[in-house]
Formats: sequence, structure tokens, C-alpha cells
Amino acid sequence: MKDQELSNILNQNESKEHIDGQLYTLNLGPTHPATHGIFQNILTMDGERILHSEQTVGYIHRAFEKISERRNFTQITTLTDRMNYCSAPINNLGWHMTVEQLLGVKVPKRVDYMRVIMMELARIADHIVCNAVIGVDTGALTGFTYLFQDRERIYDMYEEVCGGRLTTNMGRIGGFERDFSERFHELLPEFLKGFPARLQEFADLLERNRIFMDRTIGAGAISAERALSYSFTGPNLRAAGVDYDVRVAHPYSPYEDFDFKIPVGTAGDTYDRFMVRQHEMWESLKIIEQAYNNLPSGPFHADVPEYYLPEKADVYTKMEALIYHFKIVMAETEVPKGEVYHAVEGGNGELGFYLVSDGGRTPYRLHFRRPCFIYYQAFPEMITGSVISDAVVTLSSLNVIAGELDA
Repeated sequence: MKDQELSNILNQNESKEHIDGQLYTLNLGPTHPATHGIFQNILTMDGERILHSEQTVGYIHRAFEKISERRNFTQITTLTDRMNYCSAPINNLGWHMTVEQLLGVKVPKRVDYMRVIMMELARIADHIVCNAVIGVDTGALTGFTYLFQDRERIYDMYEEVCGGRLTTNMGRIGGFERDFSERFHELLPEFLKGFPARLQEFADLLERNRIFMDRTIGAGAISAERALSYSFTGPNLRAAGVDYDVRVAHPYSPYEDFDFKIPVGTAGDTYDRFMVRQHEMWESLKIIEQAYNNLPSGPFHADVPEYYLPEKADVYTKMEALIYHFKIVMAETEVPKGEVYHAVEGGNGELGFYLVSDGGRTPYRLHFRRPCFIYYQAFPEMITGSVISDAVVTLSSLNVIAGELDA
């Protein structure tokens, strides 16, 4: 069907009731397994063909930005990891870097490398979820069962660092709550040794699978120009052919110490988004190996007693530690006035924190730049004219996480 015919039918549908029963409305969501979250798409359909799509967001609105205005800077960490909960440590550590930029805190080199290791593990975990689910939505469940074992191995490492698995509350302003444990030093080398073979097995299952390629090539394509006009970042932008990565464009933590490549696609379709994430997992493994093999010695947190909770044993025995503990917990420590924006390369793209401080104990204003909220705005354009099965895999490949839609 030609675009003009689609437009005419849609205009008729807007002004009249269904014509001969040909057009109908379909609710994709809010509680549908293919949406992978709580959001709704109201589709106008001509048979299997999508003529128009209207999104409804807000089903998972938590008012995080307003809550942050009544929370101290340490407490906000637990809000950040409930946005993209598939790669929570990146959210946590990105927030800590933002506060450190405001405070002028310089963290030890060991902290930088520890953060890189945890953020790249989180990136792999995020991409495992996305790509394994794309396989499921095209009818291939086997790869999902293969890779999710490795996601659990990553969560085991999270647990050694912070005690959490999904929502991690990882790290602290100035560093980490604890150093890598002995068990962590056993788990990470095991993962680095075993994961490449399992990732290659997953790649062999899908990357050149004719059924998978037929389902994904051309589905939900977006041009580089349109992706940029929507402010795409991350894998979804790189799949459209734009070589932009926050880790390279604006290095932090410091990523400039490591040798890695930025995978870039050409077509901007579901298959390219899948392949970009596939290659990014290989690059993340390289970064982790470099950071771990060159992990500096030294403290695992900066010397900032005004913002970093002291050891519990010291709180019971030292007056100074007790005072700092009380001031931090009760938000008695005021921060400098200032306005900062800091971004990290999240699992889904540029995750930014715009922080305004008026010198009080809580942020005057805090805004989260959530990449999934931006991608979802482009979803109607990407699926109009396609069939319902293409809409499902397109949504999967954008990896829209409901927690990021409405902060």
C-alpha cells in the first residue's frame, strides 16, 4: 500500500467511523508481554498494517526529580538505580561523579578503575537483556536461556561489591563502600574466561540465522538525520551510523586509558541495533580486562569525611567519626552553590544529571536525562506503515526501559 493511500485512509478514519470495518484500534499494552514494561501504544490498524500510533506514558511515574529536592545527596543514589534497572550501577556511579564534580572531589585512581569495571559489567548485563529478548520476540528462546546465566554471574559480582543485585545502590560519594572482596577476585576472572565462549555461541545462534535476519533487517529503521533530530544517543544512534559515544567524546573515569572500538552500524534498523550491542559486549570485555589487569593499588575511596560515611567500628569508638556519621545521615552538611551537568554512557545512551545547588543540604533542582524517554518519542514514526510483528521487535531493539520513561 502506498503512503498516500495510507494517509487517505487515516484521514477518513479520523473523520468517520470505521469504513466497512477495515480500520480498527488495537491497544498494545499497557500490560502486554511484548511491551516489556508498563506503557501503552494505541494503534490504528488496517489489517496487520499500522497506520498510526499514539503512546501513553506515566504508568510508572515516581516523581524522582521532585523527591530528590527533599533528599540529601547520598539518599538520591537509591532513586537513580530505579530508572534503568537493567544497568543500575551505571546510574549510581554516574550520579556520584556528578556530585563529586560539584564538590570538587578528586577520587583515587583505583576508584576510577573499579568504577570502569563495574560500569562495563553493567553494560554487558544490559545488552544481554536487550539482545536475548530480541531473540525471544522473534521466536528464539534458546539464546535467552544461555545468556541469562551470565547475567546472574554478573549479579553475583554486584552482590560482592555492594550486597545488592538488581537495584544496587552501588558506591558512595568519593568511591565505594567496600573494596573488591576475595570472592570478587575469584568471580571476575572466571567470568572473563568463560563468557566469550558463551557469547560466541549466542552469536552463532542468531547473527547469521536466516529467520532472525528476515525478521529484523529493515524493521524499525531510522536514518542518522532523524535519529539526531530526536536526540538519539548510545547504541540506537550508533546503529544509524553516527559515531558518538560519551566515553570517547567526553572521557571520564578515565576511559582514555583504555583501548577499545566503538561499533557503528549503517541502516539503523533492528538488526543493526542488535549487532551494535553484540559488538559492544566484546569491547566491554576488552575494557574490563585492561582495567582489572592494571588495577592500581591504594584506597577505594577519597578522603572526604564530610560526605563519606565512616567505618561503623569507628563510629562507636571515635567522637570525630560519630559527628561525621550524624551529619551525613541527618543531612547536616551543606554543599557549595553551583550548577553542573555530567553525563555517562549508560547501557542505552547518554545518561545525564543536571544538578543545581543553592548551597543547601538538598538539590535545588535535579533533572535526569533519560535516554529511553527520548527513544520512545520516535517509536510511532519508526513503526508507521509496518506490521504488528515489526513493532514488537522494534520496541525490543530500542530497549525502552519503563523505569526511564517518566521520572
